[in-house]
Amino acid sequence: MSRKKGRVKRQIHSDPKFKSPLLGRFVNNLFWDGKRTVGQKIIYGTIELIEKKTKEDGFALFQRAVNNVKPVLEVRPRRVGGATYQIPMEVEPERRETLAVKWIIRAARARAEYRMTDRLANELIDASKNQGAAIKKKEETHKMAEANRAFAHFRW
Repeated sequence: MSRKKGRVKRQIHSDPKFKSPLLGRFVNNLFWDGKRTVGQKIIYGTIELIEKKTKEDGFALFQRAVNNVKPVLEVRPRRVGGATYQIPMEVEPERRETLAVKWIIRAARARAEYRMTDRLANELIDASKNQGAAIKKKEETHKMAEANRAFAHFRW
């Protein structure tokens, strides 16, 4: 029997304005050095900017963007008989959300706009249209899983 204890799931607090746990997780991944209020200002400013640019509900566009970026498959290394194979596996729902949030934030930070609200707004708008760097990352992950489909029988 395993001696390891199960992972204790932390409760992610939802954000105060929209009462969304997804937005709360997004803010937690966005801020650095414990600056939650700065992260909240950035994301709320981003949602307002999205509403100005697209003339539609900013929070709904945010949710659509995150859903578009969520990966279905990923590859995980598995050691079999001295060789390491990249085995395609289905991504668990919570990890899908986490990967999507991280990819969107990373893609936004890599953009050339001056303010983070502009970068994030443009990346979310692109992701909602199935474009942009975060969507490209998802497609790369899916291509890698498809290329390694031959090793799927090593999954257990």
